[in-house]
Amino acid sequence: MRLWALPKDADRPRRELRIQELWPHKGHLVLKFEGIDSISEAEPLIGCELQVPASERSKLEPGWVYVSDLVGCVVFDGDREIGVVQDVQFGAGEAPLLIVKAEADQYEIPYAEAYLKSTDIGHKKIVMTLPEGMLELNAPLTADEKEQQKNSKKKEQ
Repeated sequence: MRLWALPKDADRPRRELRIQELWPHKGHLVLKFEGIDSISEAEPLIGCELQVPASERSKLEPGWVYVSDLVGCVVFDGDREIGVVQDVQFGAGEAPLLIVKAEADQYEIPYAEAYLKSTDIGHKKIVMTLPEGMLELNAPLTADEKEQQKNSKKKEQ
């Protein structure tokens, strides 16, 4: 299988690699690349992002998508446009978070089956049914809310 190693350091060029072998080790996969025969030859690959060319990706079962395909999709809550997916983050929750940019606002929306109505990668469109108030969870506090928060902290002390 062919793939690209993209270094974190933008000054270093990306490098084409071919997987020669792979095997499980302590819950991870170890990859052996063609032409890399020692640890010192492999060290420059530490921290690289491995990318599979789109033309060589495996076909997915219906309902499954590649995370990279979500970036650039427009997210809707029903008919209401929210914004465009800028990134996808994985954290403590079960569902990855879509980082959605909408003009001056940014939202973190769980890409969870419970909220997902449809995903159309070909048309770069994600339609969700979000719970009332979810988008407001990420909203910055207003001046009044900051003042109320400050006052309630004083009362607690």
